[in-house]
Formats: sequence, C-alpha cells, structure tokens
Amino acid sequence: MPAKSPVSTPSVPPAPALASSRLMSLDALRGFDMFWIIGGEDVLRSLAVLSGSETFRAIAYRNTDHPEWNGFSFYDLIFPLFMFIAGVAVPFSFASHFAKGDSSAQLHWRIIRRGIVLILLGLVINGILNFDFAVHFDQGASGHRQLAADFSHVRFPSVLGRIGLAYVFAALIALHTRPRNQFLTAVGLLLGYWAALKFIPVPGFETGSLFPGENVGDYIDRNVLPGHMYKVVRDPEGLFSMIPAIATVLFGVMAGHWLRRLDRGGLAKAGGLALAGCVSLGLAWLWNMQFPFNKNLWTSSFVLWTTGWSLLLLSFFYLVIDVWKIQGWAFFFVVIGANAITIYVGQHIIDFEGLATVAVSHHMHDMLRESGGLFLKWLFLFFLYKQRIFLRV
Repeated sequence: MPAKSPVSTPSVPPAPALASSRLMSLDALRGFDMFWIIGGEDVLRSLAVLSGSETFRAIAYRNTDHPEWNGFSFYDLIFPLFMFIAGVAVPFSFASHFAKGDSSAQLHWRIIRRGIVLILLGLVINGILNFDFAVHFDQGASGHRQLAADFSHVRFPSVLGRIGLAYVFAALIALHTRPRNQFLTAVGLLLGYWAALKFIPVPGFETGSLFPGENVGDYIDRNVLPGHMYKVVRDPEGLFSMIPAIATVLFGVMAGHWLRRLDRGGLAKAGGLALAGCVSLGLAWLWNMQFPFNKNLWTSSFVLWTTGWSLLLLSFFYLVIDVWKIQGWAFFFVVIGANAITIYVGQHIIDFEGLATVAVSHHMHDMLRESGGLFLKWLFLFFLYKQRIFLRV
C-alpha cells in the first residue's frame, strides 16, 4: 500500500465515489459567468434598446458596467464569481490527483505552474511583448551604449494575474490546512484587510481614507508595482487588494468541500449553499454601512456580498443540473465553461467581432451585429468541445 500523503487527509477527506467526478453545474456556471465577458452584455443592451422600454434600458446599462468607485452592479459579480468557482473546483481537483497516485510534490508543482502560466498570460494580454527599447550610456571611460527593453508602458497587474496569484495562495492553504482553518483564514484575511485600510497611516492623507489614491492599498501599489497603473494613481487589480481576493477563492474552496460530502443528499447540499449565501449577504449588507462595497479596493464587504450571490447561483445551478438532472438548457453554457480561459485569451488574439462584421450586413439590426461575435466565439468553443480539446493551464 502506498504511503499516505501527509497533506491530503486534512483538506480532502476520503470520498472515492466523488474523487474523479466532474460537476456539470460547475462547468455551466463558469460558462454562464464567461458568457457576460465574451459579449453577453452587448446582447443585453441591444435587447434593451430594441424593447423600447426606458426602464429595461436603464437597468441593462447600469448592470453591465462598473461603478466608478463605491457601489455594486451585476457586472461587478463576474470577476469574483469566476474566482469563487476556481475555489470550488480545488477539493475536487485535489481528490482526483491523489486518487491517480500523484504525490504531494507533484500537486505543489501543478498549483504553482498554473499560477505562473495565468500571470504570464495576463502580462501577454497587457502587451508585455510589445517591446519598447531605450538606449543607455554608461558612465565609464568607454561610453558604451546599451540597448535595454523599457517596460514602463506595461501594466503588470491583470485579471488573469489576480486569478493566478489568489488561486496559488488559496490552493496551498487548502492543501496544508483543515477546512475549519481554511474558513478561519478567510475570515482573518477580511478582518486584517479592513484593519489595514482603516488604521495604517498613509503619508500626505488622512488615516483611514478610502478615497481613490489616498488609501494604504493604492499607496503601496504605487510604490511597489513596476510599469504603469490602470488609473494612474491606483489599479483595481493591484497587489495589496490581493489579500481579500484570496478569501474569495477560499470561500469557494469551502463550498467545494460541502459539495463533496457523502453524508448529505443533493437537496441538503443545495439548501446549505443557499442558506450560507443568505447569511453572507446579510453580513455583507451590515458591513457595507461602515466599509462600503468597492470592487476597486475589493473591500471585505464586497467579498461577502459577491460570495453570497455566488453561493446562491451555485445552489441554483447545482440543484437544477446535478440534482434534478434538468440539463438540456445548460449545454450552451457548458460549452463555454469547458474552455473558459481559452476564450478569454483567444478573444484578445482573434478578432471575432471583425469577422462577424464582415459576415453580417451593416443594414442588419444592431442586436444581430452585436451577437455575431458572440456566436462565432461559441462556434469556435463548440468545435473544441466536439473534438474533446480542453485547453487548461
């Protein structure tokens, strides 16, 4: 009998029946989330205009854009929901790899490698390969000229970079601690982040300020991050706000542990997720009064608020797809979710919208033109799905 892994028991309780299973609801939810990133918001806006309803139009436009600072819209949920889903998959992934006989060292390497690849992909999307060069003269007698790459034009923080870093830290925590301690770690990260923003003084600004560029997170990012920042004095995917982002993934890990339990039925699992979601929303609403929802800062109240909605969505998708087995409607989203990172990166490489414009007449309605790019992206993903090509990092 092979030696028992010292790290597998605490975080991944034995569950042979579920070790190699893959939840269809998780792929569908991931696809639903990615749908809005690859063009769903444009289709919704076009539908709102076509309807002629000013109320529908106002709701659609408000919820398919981000508030400038404090506040929350549906569009703010997309990014944290994706990170939450990445966390849900962690216990299933660990169990699957241990069931295959992978060692702890192999699992560590997979976690770190995945994080590195995501960070590098984020840098590529941000244009790090678009080299600028500067000529430097040394101060010695030779006066030789040296040609060096200038990366001041590059934005180093990125969406994929945040996912990669938060995933690595959360996965390593999940690998080395029990579920109870994972939960306590997430809570500690949220409380610690709140305390840091509230009590750590920032040179030149009022202690506890949460205004753009005046808080401790933005100050640290300005002095630590190379290149330029998205908003000059701040970056919504900055380094300091990585702290609560790790908690977002860890809460997903907790949901994954719950779904793997063999002592609960499907209805009980769905109900438990919904109850946890309601509790999270209630706590978030109370905390919002003192520590406002803010995606830019990824505030602790924002984490609880988006976690609450993520839990409710996961509960619904799991109940309908995996418990009640009503699955036909989900296929559209499953195709997207099976290659989510592929299409996120691919849409920055392939001009799907340009191809759709060529294919669709300019005399067509705006909604047809807006949905053309989305349709081509789905067809591309459908081809990969039918060929069983799943490009994962």
